Amino acid sequence: MDEKTNAWRLMDGAGDGIEGVVMESFADRWLVSTTANTLPDEMRRWLEKSGRSCYHKWLDSHQKESPKHVCGPVSDDAFLILETGMQFEISFQSGYSQGLFLDQRMNRAALRKRVNAGQRVLNTFAYTGAFSVAAALGGAETTTLDLSQPYLDWAKRNFSHNQLDSSQHHFCKGDAFHWLRRFAKQGRKFDGVVLDPPTFSRDDQGRVFRVEQDFGELAKLAMAVLAPAGWLLCCTNFRGMSERDFHAQLSRSLPRGCAYHAAGMPDDFTDEPYLKTYWVER
Repeated sequence: MDEKTNAWRLMDGAGDGIEGVVMESFADRWLVSTTANTLPDEMRRWLEKSGRSCYHKWLDSHQKESPKHVCGPVSDDAFLILETGMQFEISFQSGYSQGLFLDQRMNRAALRKRVNAGQRVLNTFAYTGAFSVAAALGGAETTTLDLSQPYLDWAKRNFSHNQLDSSQHHFCKGDAFHWLRRFAKQGRKFDGVVLDPPTFSRDDQGRVFRVEQDFGELAKLAMAVLAPAGWLLCCTNFRGMSERDFHAQLSRSLPRGCAYHAAGMPDDFTDEPYLKTYWVER
């Protein structure tokens, strides 16, 4: 990439002629993800010759395990990567996800450029707070919302890694639907709201969220806390829904007259463009 980015996708499955194999580099540590539960022998030998720290993750819908060390130096401790000049904490021992979704790189950079000093940005389903960091570095006052306290703590560390004072921002634990309704009752307004939910989730009350059914309601609640001339960043990586269907769900749920601007995926993602993104403006 460049001197400001050292995390990207090296191989992208069928897009690079390697069906079922994805490889990403995190600060020169390689993570290979496969649909099969083992690495091909030829790839394992190639990785061993590379001399790099290499880990393997099985892309299985039921086995949500941390990646396994394959070869090279062990990288079991958390470490930092650079993305367009921002620093984010990565861990290969944190479970199925390593702390940052590389397919959102362009959207994070665009968000940082879009915000102005003094604006307020709400980041729902925030995970480790990467969008919040981007907005804060752009000068915004951020509110980071997630169900998981460990992820909120991780988000605060990401603020610190970027010389941002997390005490000047807000962190909320809980369900996005609950908090959006609560913010509306309080009359709180945001200049921008990030909506990047998982395809499927269950809150602490057992209520189920499915992107294909419920994203419209989520966007409608977010619009209710949006300031005049505000924007929504709406994203889904659900492969079972086309971009056209995603746009249709949004347009059915949001007021007429909104402007929709689609965004693509980074160039290193050469396979099917599964990530659907719309910037929605009043």
